[in-house]
Amino acid sequence: MMSSGPPAVPPTPPVPLAALLAREDLGLRQIAGPADAGTVLHGAHSSEMADPYPYLLGGDLLLTAGVHIPGTAGPPTPGSETADPGTASREAAAVGTHVDDYVSRVVAAGGAALGFGVAPVHDTVPPALVAACEAHGLPLLEVPPQTTFAAVARAVWQLIERARTAELRRVTEAQQSLAAAASRPDPVPSVLRQLARRIGGRAVLYGPEGAEIAGAGSPSEADGPLAALARLLLSRAAATAAPAASSATPPATAGDTTAAGVHLSAYALGAGRGFVLGVAAARRSPGDHTIASVAAVLLSLLTGEQQSGSGAARSSALVRLLLGGAPEEVAPLLGGERWLVVHGRPHGERTPDPVAASALGAGLGSPLVDLGADVVRVLVPAGRPPRPQPGWVLGVSADADPAGWPAADAQAARALARALATRTALVRHGPGAGLLDLVPADEARDHARTLLAPVAGRAALVETLRAWLSLHGSWDRTAVALAVHRNTVRQRIARCAALLDADLDDPDVRMELWFALKQD
Repeated sequence: MMSSGPPAVPPTPPVPLAALLAREDLGLRQIAGPADAGTVLHGAHSSEMADPYPYLLGGDLLLTAGVHIPGTAGPPTPGSETADPGTASREAAAVGTHVDDYVSRVVAAGGAALGFGVAPVHDTVPPALVAACEAHGLPLLEVPPQTTFAAVARAVWQLIERARTAELRRVTEAQQSLAAAASRPDPVPSVLRQLARRIGGRAVLYGPEGAEIAGAGSPSEADGPLAALARLLLSRAAATAAPAASSATPPATAGDTTAAGVHLSAYALGAGRGFVLGVAAARRSPGDHTIASVAAVLLSLLTGEQQSGSGAARSSALVRLLLGGAPEEVAPLLGGERWLVVHGRPHGERTPDPVAASALGAGLGSPLVDLGADVVRVLVPAGRPPRPQPGWVLGVSADADPAGWPAADAQAARALARALATRTALVRHGPGAGLLDLVPADEARDHARTLLAPVAGRAALVETLRAWLSLHGSWDRTAVALAVHRNTVRQRIARCAALLDADLDDPDVRMELWFALKQD
């Protein structure tokens, strides 16, 4: 059953057909169809089905040896020299109809090109196939006998992989350049200029009334439709905005459309604050969407600062700290008297980057973000209790005043370790006093130094012992928390037991060691 609309193509990077034809080792030759430099491939598939329509994804190079096409080459059958000319004409017409139907089905399925293998079925490409491809505008490639279909398909996927790698590199470089632009003295125009250059189009920031505030890239006929799309998104955002929404809510898209042959997209910056990013480009790849989304996150933070004045407040707080002001005097400028420290780590093996760190801060409603080697720390006012964030594992401290920030930082680190070990999206440090509060701090520290002296200076052993005790002696969960093999955990704990000359299976020993480690 034929589709009612144009076939979709798989989400693979397109590669030019010309790049495949340029491979001298394959020896491919185009013998029919348009020689259009814009013809691209999204994959390769070989099939001898008489009707390949159900098996094509769109954008395919379909490879066939023509098994289903009548008229194979070979010696004439006995008596064929005296065959009736009328019969031969009817057979040729039937072959032509069959081939034409076949090519039309390939085109209807979204096939990008047809590769015909010469030998062993046909000695040459059937003339009927050449005529049908020419009539339907389907590029036809002759695959020589020495070239296998597997080699052609492998070449296509190699080109696709190279294109994918190049696209990832392009997106990464764009993210870095956008982050650098956001740190300049004129961040909003700089981000717009960088976005317009990276997507090869136009980027516009619209204000609450739908008026253009700043723009970059050459104006075009699509400016009017782009402004209309921005106003549509503004009306939707105003209708659905929550009164208590965070000023750093990640952007939402209004959907895509086209006008004057240009692809248009719009992004709401924050929740109901009235700023919209409009993007217009001649083409739109998944990489372009990612780049525009990064710019929208950065602009969301920047426009939030302009509205709330938080940017000026943070600058004032920084200056006061540098000039000797006490943290407790500076904290009110940042947004509160008591604070939470949040430690975040991306899921999997990903390493956080500046853009990801900014996005996490936006999700938590705070611009006070510190990017470390493998963890992101965020300072959040206590009145904004963090919620789980997609793609992140979080550890949250108890609320603390500025004097207690160092202790809260340690609490958040331990909470993150527990979250990683238990594979929980968010773990909060439990409030309340404990037995340690009954022991003078100096005496507790002296006792801890004496008890832990045999392992002092052995950071890996101390870290493993701490995690192992906090996770109730679980080898597997400790291995996950430390990102090491469980056998490594066993070896380190055995070494700790030997150095400390202690029975780590004894709950009293475990309790005393835990109290000592709490002082470290």
